Amino acid sequence: MRRLMIRKVCAGAALLAMLAPAAAYAREAAPSNPAETATAGPRNDGDQPAATPDHHRLPPDSTTRHKLVLPDRTLAFTATAGAIRIFDDKGEPQADIAATAYQLDGADPRSRPVTFVFNGGPGASSAWLQLGSNGPWRIAMDRAIASPSVPMPLEPNAETWLDFTDLVFIDPLGTGYSRMVARGDDAQKHFFTVDGDVAAIALVIRRWLEKADRMQSPKFIAGESYGGIRGPKIARNLQTRQGVAVKGLILISPALDFSDVLGTGLTRFVASLPSMAATARGREKIGTLTRADMADAEAYARGEFLTDLIKGQADAEATRRLADRFAALTGIDQAESRRLAGRFDVSEFRRAFDRDGGKVTGRYDASVLGFDPYPDSSASDFNDPSEGPLLTSLTSAAFELHARKLNWRPTGSYELLSRTVNRKWDFGKNRSSVESMSDIRELLAADPQFRLLVAHGLFDLATPYFASQVRLDQLPTFGSRDRIKLVVYPGGHMFYSHDLSRQSLRDEARALMK
Repeated sequence: MRRLMIRKVCAGAALLAMLAPAAAYAREAAPSNPAETATAGPRNDGDQPAATPDHHRLPPDSTTRHKLVLPDRTLAFTATAGAIRIFDDKGEPQADIAATAYQLDGADPRSRPVTFVFNGGPGASSAWLQLGSNGPWRIAMDRAIASPSVPMPLEPNAETWLDFTDLVFIDPLGTGYSRMVARGDDAQKHFFTVDGDVAAIALVIRRWLEKADRMQSPKFIAGESYGGIRGPKIARNLQTRQGVAVKGLILISPALDFSDVLGTGLTRFVASLPSMAATARGREKIGTLTRADMADAEAYARGEFLTDLIKGQADAEATRRLADRFAALTGIDQAESRRLAGRFDVSEFRRAFDRDGGKVTGRYDASVLGFDPYPDSSASDFNDPSEGPLLTSLTSAAFELHARKLNWRPTGSYELLSRTVNRKWDFGKNRSSVESMSDIRELLAADPQFRLLVAHGLFDLATPYFASQVRLDQLPTFGSRDRIKLVVYPGGHMFYSHDLSRQSLRDEARALMK
């Protein structure tokens, strides 16, 4: 989630269902030869120029070989940057979906895991995870946040997941270098829906597996933010419509139910309270605060806080008690907490937290503070100091990666975060009803070996960790609770910008894939 609900992941963003058109993109309707369907570069089955203008065509796949020299090991791998074409049920080309694959040299492809990685938004490219968390190269995101005008070079990523899994980073339509081939708005509308998006990415995954001869490989999916909606639905689509089994899901800072972040119910206050309390405590224990330190805040959120919320403002004593306890836990001025009855939306909290200092907290990382450009205004009109600085650094790094290291240079700009995609997204009749918990139930029930890892940052106000905890607690046991794990690290939405948090996430992902 990025600011204006347009941002990276799912935060206040218009997060991602028109079921009917989705089937058209899941069918194998194009050329009978699968290699043609998965080919890179905009060609139709007659090898004639596609419907897209010449200057908008993607170049052929580029395959390069690399050695990644790390402090304790050297990884030799092959990288392939290119695109997979999507056709409609009439065999007409619709879109080219860009994907970057990294495969370790010398490994047995039938037994080696492969993980498909994407971000959220909707409208976010995969560069956030690839260059921040688990790709072969990364930028120093913590330094980028502190010094947004200083270029951040690509550097070897000691926490890459390439040791234990091959990686395929997918940029959904309208992000990265992915683009429409068909003309007109109708085709685009099919992709910019919850189910249309899921069907398209699931088909891209299957086509990649076919093209790379990796259908027998153990398969995993990793998604961030809106990826918490997208990931489980793609896994279900792969299993039920594409004949592809997925062994596990890794959801990073996910939204599992939009009602937790976009709804108007009382539970949104319960979900965000521990992260707001962590923001206050993190001022004195920055970098060392752990979830264990939040046990009292979580217990209060589940117990007395919820009880007093339900009593409502009709009960003056309960309201005053709640407001004062909220102020004590979060550091908010008591008078302001009483004025709002202890019921703080995220935007209200972000401004109230350091009102005396004229600063606002980040939405994606509330431990990061920035100046409020209009501190005397009654309106909340400010950027996110924890996210804005990353936009320039990641965009530059993504271009450098493709042009210099991967030798793949499409015309046009790399879309790190597309406002157009987010603005055009069709969530169906009720955006806050979009959820993936039902898909997670089906995945766990269908396969006793399926495993789920959910990872969050303590200071994330866009997708608070406690919202996921409450949702996961509602699941049946499904044989063993060990199949589901929630981990919480110091940091915000992109907690992997912290070295120790990134290292810990890597260890958890590796354990999941054993």
